[in-house]
Amino acid sequence: MIHGMNHFTLTAEDREATLGFYVGLLGLKPSQRPDLGFPGAWLYADGNPQAVLHIYWDRPMPTGRTGVIDHMAFSASSLKAVKARFDAAGLKYDLRQQAGSGTWQLFCLDPNGAKVELDFDASETL
Repeated sequence: MIHGMNHFTLTAEDREATLGFYVGLLGLKPSQRPDLGFPGAWLYADGNPQAVLHIYWDRPMPTGRTGVIDHMAFSASSLKAVKARFDAAGLKYDLRQQAGSGTWQLFCLDPNGAKVELDFDASETL
């Protein structure tokens, strides 16, 4: 019945920092978003016609964070360049190579405290 993930939605406290992270640092692209009656952004991955991340701001934050999702993961490429971007921005991250598959995993927090995982092919090198 399910054939894929549609999107994640974030409640952002800081519009500029959040867009700076997902657009400026991670390279997602803002594009079409219907008028939903409140400000926000839909972000797209290269070559994906569907938004993978929805963000809204200027709305009250939920009392106590919502949900039980631990993190969101994105497939990524150019490990060496991405690591350099994180280092240049002074962002903390945990980079490890998964046992067995060898997949590189970079874990970090976005400006709102959401845990983000970037997965890189095992063949990539530092």
